[in-house]
Formats: sequence, C-alpha cells, structure tokens
Amino acid sequence: MTTTRKSKPTSRKRRFSARLAAVPLKPGVYLHRDRAGALLYVGKAAVLRHRLRSYFQSPAGQMPKVRRLMRRIADFEYIVTESEQEALLLENSFIKEHQPPFNGRLRDDKTYPFIRIDLDEPFPRVNVTRLTGDTGARYFGPFASAGSVRKTLNLLKRLFPYRSCTKEITGTDDRPCLDYHINRCLGPCIGKVDRAEYGRTIAQVVKFLEGNTRAVVSELEEAMHEAAQNLEFERAAALRDRLRAIERVYEGQKVVSLTREDMDAIAVGQGRNEAWVEIFFVRQGKLIGRDHFIMAGTEDDAPADVIGGFVKQFYGSASYVPRRILVQERPDDSGVIEAWLSGKRGSRVALTAPVRGEKRRLVEMVRENAEQGLEQLKLKWLADSDLMESAMAELQEELNLPRLPKRIECFDISHVQGSNIVAGMAVFENGAPKTAHYRRFRIKQVEANDDFAAMHEVLSRRFRRLQKAAAAGNGASSAGDSFGETPDLVLIDGGKGQLGAALQALLELGATDTPLASLAKRQEEIYVPDVQEAIILPRNSQALFLVQRIRDEAHRFAVTFHRNLRQRSSVASALDLVPGIGPKRKKQLVRTFGSVKRIREASLEQLAAAPGMTLKLATTLKEHL
Repeated sequence: MTTTRKSKPTSRKRRFSARLAAVPLKPGVYLHRDRAGALLYVGKAAVLRHRLRSYFQSPAGQMPKVRRLMRRIADFEYIVTESEQEALLLENSFIKEHQPPFNGRLRDDKTYPFIRIDLDEPFPRVNVTRLTGDTGARYFGPFASAGSVRKTLNLLKRLFPYRSCTKEITGTDDRPCLDYHINRCLGPCIGKVDRAEYGRTIAQVVKFLEGNTRAVVSELEEAMHEAAQNLEFERAAALRDRLRAIERVYEGQKVVSLTREDMDAIAVGQGRNEAWVEIFFVRQGKLIGRDHFIMAGTEDDAPADVIGGFVKQFYGSASYVPRRILVQERPDDSGVIEAWLSGKRGSRVALTAPVRGEKRRLVEMVRENAEQGLEQLKLKWLADSDLMESAMAELQEELNLPRLPKRIECFDISHVQGSNIVAGMAVFENGAPKTAHYRRFRIKQVEANDDFAAMHEVLSRRFRRLQKAAAAGNGASSAGDSFGETPDLVLIDGGKGQLGAALQALLELGATDTPLASLAKRQEEIYVPDVQEAIILPRNSQALFLVQRIRDEAHRFAVTFHRNLRQRSSVASALDLVPGIGPKRKKQLVRTFGSVKRIREASLEQLAAAPGMTLKLATTLKEHL
C-alpha cells in the first residue's frame, strides 16, 4: 500500500498538487480522510491520478456531495491494484469494514441473515445463519431482515416435511415429536425414512429456494402416482396434499416473462440521506419473491450510483447470481461489475437497463414499489409522536421561534418559463400532513417569470384572508377554513430572494409577529429575517427531515396543480385555433378521444363519426392539427 503523509505548506492547493503528480497512472483504490484520520470516503479508479485530481478542481462544477466532502478532506491514501476488478473488490471490502459516511452503503449489511442447508449432514436441517463460508453447505440470501427469512422458513415448513429439531438422528428413538403426527416431519428419528428418501426432500427444498418449482411439482407427481400404484394410499395422500400446497404457491407466483429466464430486477426510491432499494427475484419467468434494503449515505447520489453501490455490496455476499440483472439505470462502471459478477457466477452476467418491452415494465413496477416503500417509511417516521415532538422542539430552538411550531404552512411556486404560474400551500400540524387545509393559488397579478413577485402575491392573499377571518370573529373556530388558522411558522421554498418577498408582504399587512423562514434546496440552508448567516441543521437532524418533508410536499402539491392546468391549456390552445370548433364541440372531442395527440392521430372517418362533427369539420380539423 502506498500512503501519502500530511505536510504543512501554506496553500492546500499547492500541497495536494505536488502529491497528486506522484500518484501512478494505474488502477486502484483511494481513501479520503479528515484531520483526525477518520475515513470519509472510499473510491476506485481505472487511473488513480486522473480520478484523484478531479476532486481538487474548482468547486463550481462539482456535485454538492463532493463539495461537502472536499471541505473535510485533510489527507488521502491510495492502493495500487492489478486491475479495475481487483479495485472493485477492495473498495467493497473497505466500505463494508469501515462504513465511510460519504459512501452509499447497505445499512447493517454485516448482519443480514441467510438460509443455510448443510448437505454434509446425514439428515440436513434448514436453519438461519449470519455467517457464511462452510464448503459443504448451501446458502440462500441475503435477506433484508430476520422477519423476511422467518416468512420464508414458515412457508418451507408448511410445504416440505424436513426436521426442525437439533438432536442427533439415530433412527432408534421411542416416539417422534408432534411435527411427525401433523405431517410436518418425515420422522427420521424413529427410522420412518432412510437417508436417501430424506435427502430427496431436502433436494426439493433446494430446488424450491432456487425458484425451480416446476421440477419439484413434477417429482412429487411422479412419487404420488408411484405410491398409488404400490397401494401406499396413506403416503400418496400425504404427497397429494403437499403437491396441492406447492401448486397453490406456484399459481400465486406472478408471471413476468414469456421466457423461462432467471433474472433479478433492481430499482431505487431516494430520500434525504438514504435510499430504498427494491429487488425482485424472477426464476424461470416467474416472480418468486422480493425484498428491500436501505442504503445509507446516498445524499446527492444519482440512481445509477446507488444501484452500483448496492449491486457490489449485495452480490458480494449473495449465494446466487442470475444470468441477467435488470436495473433502473446502468452504473458508470457497469462493465467492471459485469466482469466481476461473471467471474463469481462462472458464466456471463449481463447488467442491463431496458428501455422498452416487458423487461422495462418490470423495472418500472420495481421502481414504483421502491418509491412506495420509501413513502411508507417516511409516513412511519411521521407517525412517531415522540420523534415529531423532538423535531418541533429542535426546530423551535434552532430558529428561535416564540412557540412550538405545531402548525407549519409551506408555500411553493410552480411554472414553466412564466406560463400557468401557480402556488401550493401545504399544511402540517403536529408533524403530520393536514391535507384538508392544503390550498392552491392561481397567480393573477404576475405575468412574467418572477418568483419573487408571485411569492409576494400569494403571501399577501393568504394573510388578507386571515385578517378577514379574524375581523369576522371566525378565527380558529372555523375548523374547515385553512385561511382562518394562524400558523406557528411560515416556510418558503427558496432562498433569500423568496424570503425577502414574503417578508415584504407580511410587513405591508402588519403581520410582523408571524415567524418566517425559507429553505434553499442547494445546501438545505435555512434563512430567517434579520439574520445574515444561513442556519445549517445537522444532516441527521429530525428537524431537518421535518422541514424537508413539508417542503417536498408543498412542491409536489404545486407541481401537480401546475401540470393539470398546463394540460388543460395545451388542449384548449390547440383546438381553439380551429374554425368551427367551439367550446361544446371541443369538450365532446376531448371526451371522445382523450387528448389532442389522439385527436391528431385519429383518421378522418373517426373524426367525422365523433359526436357533433361533420366530414367538412373533420377535414378542417385534420388540416389544422
């Protein structure tokens, strides 16, 4: 290992420039450290010198995550390797061992459980382990949690009568346990089966875990018919019941491919500083299972980077690598990963990001499940009242608020180059969304692309409504009126400019006692009036997660409203230009065909046959579209 040492020149740039010039033009792994020597980041490179130099360029063109990393780097090391594949393995090893904070990493990946079957035992058991390596054992996994593996074991125990005891099997016990009497064990302890017959059951368990359910069904059918021909009706009945149970599972497995192909499909849903990675296991064209994992330290990472990190860490310990792995996006180093996986499997492995067809639809289904899983994780967090109380208390302290921010209103502006300007107001009470109090605004007084003026208009309209409600004596007693409620904190999506426009609106209305803050997306800085410096909450702060969640919800709400308006206006603008097509015919056409695109693609005969249309009008419409 070649290690650089700290030096003391006055210029950090001069210090690193001299050292970088000595880095070899070879593949390897590099390690960034802070002043205390703690490992911040591990990376691999095809050419170490080029990759390391890229970190010490002007920060203007760097990703936010790299800029944050560079502010903490005090030293670096590098290890030269023979090939990029060797560097990949070494990088993965360092990430697992040291868990650097700037690397995307599987959370607690060292403790993921596997199903283990020791085939060297005379009467093998099926159990759970967190350690792998025995040469005579088969491992299946890793599973995301003990709960995942327990579900699989419960299913296996219902389908296959293998032993679950830990006793030494001699075949001379006086009586069997309860499992034997309920057909959950073959009874090797009392000599009811020999080693060969018990081994056939274990072989079926292995095939089932591999996804080869069809072969298991065929074997059981053959054994059942043989038992019936030999007049062993009790054994035939037991085999029949087991066969029916397996067939029910088999029929419940979703067909996702017309070909009998083995593949995994991987996609991500990304959150604040973590990502939900969903993986579907397809064996012989059927979806036989799924699992999910949480990747930590993925802030500002692209989906391709998250997937690349997951693939390396997951398949580094996985018991099986399929011939094809479908991914949402191909990692930059996908060629190296493919070569490594191919060596691990013993035959070629393809890492592909499909763009059309059934494989693309499968990846989209996985991606949707990943996003839904992440959303449920957020909602679970929001449902934790203790966490919410802690987050609100932290926010009150950090922003110096006069009271606990139990009601937070967040405002976001949405438009495309100044067209269809709208705003959304999301409301959280006690840390949870209060969707009945969400409100939409169409910007009426601003025509140009001016977010500041739009924010000024929205805040003015919102607080005029509050003043009217107070003057009328409604106030907070009007439970259904969101504008009648006084917020404990108004949060603006944007930086200092948006904050200044919002503050001006409140000053004009005399609403100076309303706490106001803005959240800028670039570095997640929080700005408050009369304070020059931004407030930077810790990355693991519960308060930061809360304001990010509110900001994201306001953005989603405003964008959805804007998109709906834009779609409606695009339909109207296209059809309004056609002579003879008035509001009634336009409405009938949209109702019949669904969109301008489908109207444009329709034949002349189809247009003429639409309600309220004639051949002459259809011809005119076709010419204009």
